[in-house]
Amino acid sequence: MTGKSSSSAIAAAAILIGFGLLFFIMPKITLWLAEHYSVWVAAVFDVVAVLAFFLIFWLRARYQRRGN
Repeated sequence: MTGKSSSSAIAAAAILIGFGLLFFIMPKITLWLAEHYSVWVAAVFDVVAVLAFFLIFWLRARYQRRGN
């Protein structure tokens, strides 16, 4: 594994672990938001969290394509 590919693998692993932890505690956060604020606030949080996951990888892919 070259230096560039290993740093890419480390970055991808860090992103996956970070979002994995977020998605692991997301049900508790969603229930808390729905209980204290609104079901709509909880739904918006869920949608933003899922879209952020894809947005991070899309931005990372664009950055890597630009670097080549």
